[in-house]
Amino acid sequence: MSRPTREMLTRDMTAPPTTKRPPSKAGRNLPVAIGVGVGLGALILASLFIVRWGWLVLVVPALGIGVVELSRAFASGRFSVPVVPILLGTVAMHLGAYFGRGPGLMVAFGATLLAIVTWRSVLGIGRATRDVSAGVFIAAYAPFLSAFPTLMLTEEDGQWRVVTFVLVTICSDIGGYAVGVVAGRHPMAPSVSPKKSWEGLAGSAVSCLVAGMVAVPLLLGGPVWVGALLGLLSVATATLGDLAESMLKRDLGIKDLGDILPGHGGIMDRIDSLLLTAPVAWLVMSLLV
Repeated sequence: MSRPTREMLTRDMTAPPTTKRPPSKAGRNLPVAIGVGVGLGALILASLFIVRWGWLVLVVPALGIGVVELSRAFASGRFSVPVVPILLGTVAMHLGAYFGRGPGLMVAFGATLLAIVTWRSVLGIGRATRDVSAGVFIAAYAPFLSAFPTLMLTEEDGQWRVVTFVLVTICSDIGGYAVGVVAGRHPMAPSVSPKKSWEGLAGSAVSCLVAGMVAVPLLLGGPVWVGALLGLLSVATATLGDLAESMLKRDLGIKDLGDILPGHGGIMDRIDSLLLTAPVAWLVMSLLV
């Protein structure tokens, strides 16, 4: 074996050490995520203001994809979810909310639960309890909660109520994400969502508070204090919704529920904070605006 030459030794000594670049603290492709988010916002505005029922044309297929995402996630945990009655129930609940308001939504939800039990019973009783429980959870979590913006839409200023709800909720995500990336130091729930920090929660609270205090008077003609209340309640429910879905994904051993939205994951990964906020926002605006 030949000895190393002086030139080889010099080159090795002067070569810069190779270092592995640390992963981005953002944890996602930010330009792609922003582009997809802007595109989704444009679709929401178009669906609301071109024709009033356009919201249903956008939301019902999206929730159908979300139901399939959840069903596949549960399948990884060896659940056999009755997908067909939940998909039919998704359509029924949104149509019930749009044409029959609250009573229509509740009737459709009850019929969906009955259909889940009946559908699964036909397949046999083995492991039926856990499968029905998973189906009921999905029906209540995705199509039922997502029907509350459709209830908002039935009001005279319904388009602006939906815009206010979406705006305040996404400000929780944006504020928490921005502050968490820049200044996040103290994990809030490391065993559930390691990237969430108390500093990010403070950013979410400030963003939601400001968004509510601006949007409610400007878009709905309501008092500023109602906007502040909506903002504070929204940051609580949005954070809980995000943590709840993170806990679900950890229990099932998956990172994302889907990959249809570049930079975001699946449909359910994108709307987790919106789902729990929807009934609270509907109640606040129905009673106080």
